[in-house]
Amino acid sequence: MPKPNFRFTHYDLKEQRAGTVIEVALNAVANVRLMTAPNFQRFTEVLDFKYAGGVARKSPIRIPVPESGHWHLVVDMEGHHGLAESSVKIIAAPAGQKRAS
Repeated sequence: MPKPNFRFTHYDLKEQRAGTVIEVALNAVANVRLMTAPNFQRFTEVLDFKYAGGVARKSPIRIPVPESGHWHLVVDMEGHHGLAESSVKIIAAPAGQKRAS
């Protein structure tokens, strides 16, 4: 199987509730992609995949988790130079938030 031809940093975020905010701090412009487990598998196999996020030009960037489930975050430099240093903080969804049905 082919693999992405660029370096990336992978964070397995495990199970997250809808509305949880993923905050990513960066030291350079980078792509920040939040994706489901099946989409992360497709990403690693260089197939078409879907994600939330995109090019982060400022830090920190905050991405809300769209639905409850197992999530992965990838920070990569595809189309940019080098490899950005990154750190991730998970901000829990507000307690009273209604669940998506």
